[in-house]
Amino acid sequence: MVASGKGKGFGGSFSGPVLGRRGVFALGGLSAGAGVLSACGGNTGRGEADGDGPVLSQWYHEYGEAGTQQAALDYAAAYPDARVGVEWIPGDYDAALSSGLLAEDEAPDCFESHLNRGMVEAGQLEPLDDLVADVIDDIPESDLARNTLDGTVYGIRMIDDPQYIVYRPSMFEAAGIAGPPETFDELVDMAVELDSGEVKGIDFGEASGADRLGQHMIHSLGLSFIGADRQAGFDDARMAEGAGSVRRLSESGALLLGAPTAWWDPSSMLQGLTAMSWTGLWTMPALLEGLGDDIGIFPCPGFAGGAPTVFNGGWSAFVNANGPNVEAAKAFTKWLWVDHEEFILDWCLSYGFHIPSRLSLRAQADELTSGPAAEAVAIADEFGWAEDPDWTPAMNTAVNDMMSNIVIEGADPEEELAAAVATVNDELDGIFG
Repeated sequence: MVASGKGKGFGGSFSGPVLGRRGVFALGGLSAGAGVLSACGGNTGRGEADGDGPVLSQWYHEYGEAGTQQAALDYAAAYPDARVGVEWIPGDYDAALSSGLLAEDEAPDCFESHLNRGMVEAGQLEPLDDLVADVIDDIPESDLARNTLDGTVYGIRMIDDPQYIVYRPSMFEAAGIAGPPETFDELVDMAVELDSGEVKGIDFGEASGADRLGQHMIHSLGLSFIGADRQAGFDDARMAEGAGSVRRLSESGALLLGAPTAWWDPSSMLQGLTAMSWTGLWTMPALLEGLGDDIGIFPCPGFAGGAPTVFNGGWSAFVNANGPNVEAAKAFTKWLWVDHEEFILDWCLSYGFHIPSRLSLRAQADELTSGPAAEAVAIADEFGWAEDPDWTPAMNTAVNDMMSNIVIEGADPEEELAAAVATVNDELDGIFG
């Protein structure tokens, strides 16, 4: 029910593709017609209209949850005012989208992604204020903010996916551990206690958490990715201290490495390979089916005296401002992601669990009102944070490189923090300077 390859889960990446002021990040090609699926018989993406209205191309990354592909096709086929070809993009979706938006004949009319300033400044995103005007009070404030830049709404949130740590209460009890950790250092100690050799303490993925924990650390410590002065907002000695805690986990031997699937797939938990694992709400149905009531969850514990955190990932719908049928693409996007609430609920609850991005629909999501799923919603509300549209992939890479160099390579934390801050400041100077 969940993804089985990199980038296929519902959670989404922290930063989308960027075409910024200083150039184009065309990170990889997309062969003509790659991954194309027909929503209308023999249609294979954008082609010639046949009297049934305009022909639109809609792009998704390759979701792994069973049924999602067919659902996307069914939604498109139900639309009466255009022929909609659905492209299911495998592999590195952000790179494919960066390239695809530059291809005149193959570019999508509408697509899912994450808002960033580079796409706006490149003129790629059509404003969508008019599409959400009638439901704007029904959109959670955080979902509206993550799709708004300089007062203009560019995206419509499709799903919210909190990411957290899942654990086996039975294994905690057997090890004499009373409950979830309150600090990241306590998490390291518990992982060591839970490590029996055959069953590891925790699965953070092959990168040992270096590909996400730096961002959580920033939020945990009450810092900002980008400060009010438009410089890196995380130049704080506690960052180096927190990175040292992650390195201690990496050196402890308690991490599950070489898992059969990546972190966003629950296989390591379902197969009893680990007592704890980083995951997201989309895996909840599979975990409930496989483990019953032997499931507990908790947010990422705080670093260096900071607070717990939950990254609220997910995806949003956008319209290509340079497409041949902009108004038709806007009409379809509104029809699917604003007007047809039954499709939104189906997408959020039938193929894995996701929090709907409308307050009124959250009230109808019975599947999220009890058990661990309800706990996930609660910690997302209490500790959740989302991406900053001004945070670019290059900035994200700088933080990930900092963490990887400290955690895996054993580099000096203070020096790596200074290098990451310098890289982010250079990026910001290029954007706002």
